[in-house]
Amino acid sequence: MTARRQRMAWIALLLVVVGAAAALASAAFRENLMYFHTPTDIAEGEVPSSTNFRLGGLVTTGSVNRDPDSLDVLFKLADCDHEVAVKYTGILPDLFREGQGIVTMGYLDDQGTFQAQQVLAKHDENYMPPELAERLADETGHSCEPFKPVRAGYDTGYDS
Repeated sequence: MTARRQRMAWIALLLVVVGAAAALASAAFRENLMYFHTPTDIAEGEVPSSTNFRLGGLVTTGSVNRDPDSLDVLFKLADCDHEVAVKYTGILPDLFREGQGIVTMGYLDDQGTFQAQQVLAKHDENYMPPELAERLADETGHSCEPFKPVRAGYDTGYDS
């Protein structure tokens, strides 16, 4: 084998190895990619069942039901237009409460209940992706009425 053929064989082998590594990396990335959806996306049928994704919204007032014999918690997430039932087994974050903005990670089961595997909460409603914030805002720029009522003369503490 001449030096030129040997060099071409090494280059071909290198290209095959790099191509295989890129294909494996791409497959792993697609497998671990987790999209964000709102309750409205689920109601409109845009989310396939049994696929992991993030679900964000506000915990509906009066919807939190804890099983006294286990760590099971049932609650509803809403985005002003639609609600989704969520089931979570585990210890909820200390900041979890009704009216709170949260993001959960899990999947939608065949009955339409979101099976949360993780619940993330923060101290205010700003813990949400821009898509959800837009969904919660009405034409005046305020959040939907059941979760954050707009008070006349509300002072933000900032000078205009």
